Amino acid sequence: MAERYRCPVELTVDLLGGKWRTVILAYLKEGVHRYGELRRRLPGVSEKMLTQRLRELEADGLVARHDHHTVPPHVEYRLTDEGRSLAPVLQALYDWGTERAARSGTPIDDPVPRPDLR
Repeated sequence: MAERYRCPVELTVDLLGGKWRTVILAYLKEGVHRYGELRRRLPGVSEKMLTQRLRELEADGLVARHDHHTVPPHVEYRLTDEGRSLAPVLQALYDWGTERAARSGTPIDDPVPRPDLR
């Protein structure tokens, strides 16, 4: 039986599950990324945590993993259709964070270009 929620926001927050899941989804919205690319873009997350979060997102049906049987082998991750349906939510979070940083004077060290989350 599926879990029951009292509020749609509760379901959304449960799926987004915190900082790393949301940031991973935002980067994957830009397109397909190899594991190493995600690792470089998320220097504050451990390899164990990144792997765990990617597996959770895959289990939730938001991310698809594709193993390439090449030499050397590599793995790519992309959003599923369900994951892409989060684009407006991710864009709203990005925009609000940008505006909040400007209002509060909070520096944002953004070493990568602004993701197009639409």
